[in-house]
Amino acid sequence: MNDSLDRPTLVFDGDCSFCRAWIEYWQKITGERVLYAPYQEVGERFPNLPQKDFTSAVTLFLPGGEVRSGAHAVFSLLALLPGETWMLWLYAHLPGFALITELAYRVVARNRSFCYWVTRALWGIPIEVESFSTASWLFLRTLGAVYLFAFASFALQAAGLIGSHGISPVAEYLHSLREYYGAVYWEAPTVFWLGASDGMIKAVGIAGICLSALLLLGLRWRILRIVLFVLYLSLVTAGQEFMGYQWDALLLEAGFLAILLGSSPIVVWLYRWLLFRLMFLSGVVKLASGDPSWRNLTALPVHYETQPLPTPLAWYMYQLPEWFQRASVGFVFFVELAVPFLIFTPRRVRLFAAGAMVALQVLILLTGNYAFFNLLTIGFCLFLIDDAFFRRVCGKLISHIAPWATTQGKSHTWSRAICWSFAALAIFVGGFQVARPFSVRWSVADAAIRSVSPFQLINSYGLFAVMTTTRPEIVIEGSNDGLTWIPYEFKYKPGDLTRRPAWVAPHQPRLDWQMWFAALGDYQSDPWIIRFMARLLQGSPEVLRLLGSNPFPDRPPRYIRAQLYQYSFTSPAERKSTGAWWKRELKGVYVPAISLKD
Repeated sequence: MNDSLDRPTLVFDGDCSFCRAWIEYWQKITGERVLYAPYQEVGERFPNLPQKDFTSAVTLFLPGGEVRSGAHAVFSLLALLPGETWMLWLYAHLPGFALITELAYRVVARNRSFCYWVTRALWGIPIEVESFSTASWLFLRTLGAVYLFAFASFALQAAGLIGSHGISPVAEYLHSLREYYGAVYWEAPTVFWLGASDGMIKAVGIAGICLSALLLLGLRWRILRIVLFVLYLSLVTAGQEFMGYQWDALLLEAGFLAILLGSSPIVVWLYRWLLFRLMFLSGVVKLASGDPSWRNLTALPVHYETQPLPTPLAWYMYQLPEWFQRASVGFVFFVELAVPFLIFTPRRVRLFAAGAMVALQVLILLTGNYAFFNLLTIGFCLFLIDDAFFRRVCGKLISHIAPWATTQGKSHTWSRAICWSFAALAIFVGGFQVARPFSVRWSVADAAIRSVSPFQLINSYGLFAVMTTTRPEIVIEGSNDGLTWIPYEFKYKPGDLTRRPAWVAPHQPRLDWQMWFAALGDYQSDPWIIRFMARLLQGSPEVLRLLGSNPFPDRPPRYIRAQLYQYSFTSPAERKSTGAWWKRELKGVYVPAISLKD
């Protein structure tokens, strides 16, 4: 009878609710390619098969006369979809795969009532066809906002950081690279090789701001995303110590994936893989470091006090009881070590994972100023939420705010090939980055990691592996006589004891951040701080604009020095009596008094 079939026909048990649920789903994804029929209606058309075979497994009748059942039938059915032939290939060629999958199919078939309950709990009934057009639409606008914050924030500081009169002029940096290492364009990719003038720096910043705004407003040109990636990579390379933060690398990796977004569904999985690596490695490095504050669940009060730029809420969180602090660390470990594995689970579990990770990012955002890191990470969680969820939550509003959900064009074969090629590289390189904390190394993988590292396409992550238990702060002071010293106040980092911690994210005051890192070491390890102090002696307007105040408005001081203090939060009683948020103790000299002659 099946010799006369004009298309594959799948026969199933119509009395099985579990079977009907999955058949309805398969009908949605295969469309007219396959005919579906319950054996109760068409069983007599296939007299060569006993009725009991139809009740124990689905049966696929192919037009050529071949009959397949069980897992073989399911894989053959899915192989009719573009790009889904890999499971059938494994069934036919991988030793043991057919046996294992058929045994698994029999277990499911014998427990269909339980499996129906599992399906309902994990996927929901009816099972929705997963698509992520709305998530892609929302993420590109989130990415546009993040790019806008990043470009605008750095553009405001660029002249003082890497301009010709800044702390670390990019022209001098590139000249040194070329003089000592020769052609290093691959190792230091940046458009500033074409010219590193102040005008060029300003032009890159303005271009980045304008193009970011276009992406935020909905312009979908792929070339726009390419240019944004190239411009930000150029700034990260040129920014030297001021642009070496993990969220800069995270933005570049996300920005490169955005170039591919819309070309293949695999890009959604690549964003999930990025989110997994970001979250899981953040948890792994905390345990792998051996830091007792993490292992004893006492890290968070230390973190609130010693993080680079706390918010006002961090002071209040620091005062909370010990049991709450320990429970909070437990929540961090749960979200960073357990929840990431839920990223790859069915849709309802993924929704829980998205909620947990968003909650953690919101808590971090409320207690610390980490530029655009939290917003970007929340954006990745969008790829855990399918269109069906957005339709239920937002209703018809989605069709108005996300027209891309119904207007995406077809991708080209070459773009899909690029996506799959990069996916293979990302899984290989990213997998070994995840394995590194467990001392798993391979020279081939190390070479691959080094080859992509200049472009920051696939990065390793992990913040605050070891907690700093104290808060050293550098106070820069100037003097005209070597006796009376007046401090320079920074805009955001602690200085004046009575000044409240600031809300500054998504802006990142990069000099303030670098001062935090410099305080953990010495000026010999951070020579840029001597250049910074020299610019203050020269009265560089570009550098002075990075500070909160200039105590020498008429002319620069003759001498300058750096003192090292230890800062700590005040108690509620101390703050009530003094009005101070901080207290401090002088620890010694960080940089002795110097003048321009020095």
